[in-house]
Amino acid sequence: MKKVLTIAGSDCSGGAGIQADLKTFSAHGVFGMSVITAVTAQNTQGVFAVQDISREVIAKQIKAIFDDIEVDGVKIGMVSQVEIIQTIAEELRRYQPQMVVLDPVMVSKSGYHLLNQKAETTLVKELLPLALVVTPNIPEAEVITSLRIKTIPEMEEAAREIYQMGAKNVLLKGGHLEEDSIDVLYDGQEFSYYPSPRIATKNTHGTGCTLSSAIASNLALGHDLKEAIALAKDYITVAIEHSLAIGKGVGPTHHFYTLYKKAGLIE
Repeated sequence: MKKVLTIAGSDCSGGAGIQADLKTFSAHGVFGMSVITAVTAQNTQGVFAVQDISREVIAKQIKAIFDDIEVDGVKIGMVSQVEIIQTIAEELRRYQPQMVVLDPVMVSKSGYHLLNQKAETTLVKELLPLALVVTPNIPEAEVITSLRIKTIPEMEEAAREIYQMGAKNVLLKGGHLEEDSIDVLYDGQEFSYYPSPRIATKNTHGTGCTLSSAIASNLALGHDLKEAIALAKDYITVAIEHSLAIGKGVGPTHHFYTLYKKAGLIE
């Protein structure tokens, strides 16, 4: 069995962060492991508090995994402090995993800013070059590049700029476009496009975490990057289409819909 590690924050409501990552790993048949960078108090209505884990404990979590278990893929999510980002980068340079997916979580769906400006700069400098692919959404790409992004050509321009910052591949997600969602992949030479229909639901909590974890899972399973992204897009589209109206706000996606359907647990 392939083994995939998520380095991210905990979402106590289960829709995003570590919890969404582990659900996604399980749905793809890979063994999930986690390094928790922060504990958040959040639910479908917003993020209310963040308690960062110390850099020493984060380093020891990473060491505990890599010293004992072969890691086939890594997904990095919420990392909110300069010292934490530097620690993760140091440990990844030490262990040199090949399949790293970086989801640059900067602002929650409810508008809670998870990184300050110095941490954003450190993330780009330290973690971007270590990732096989970075997966910003449009607001995150605007933060990284200081560009205004409203169209596909503007997405392409931003992807080029992020690539020039040291990224090996850039998947700029188009969920914030007004039309149907189109994700744009730039590998430094050409663009690839991943369109998907816009689904009429408000329940999209954790979609970025889930997509990046699905990409990491498919990479670990041996798919090349373009195929891994295509498979991950299919997975998240189904998960959003059958999302769950849990809570009073933005509900989570359904990580196990396909498996539950095959098992006869749902119609």
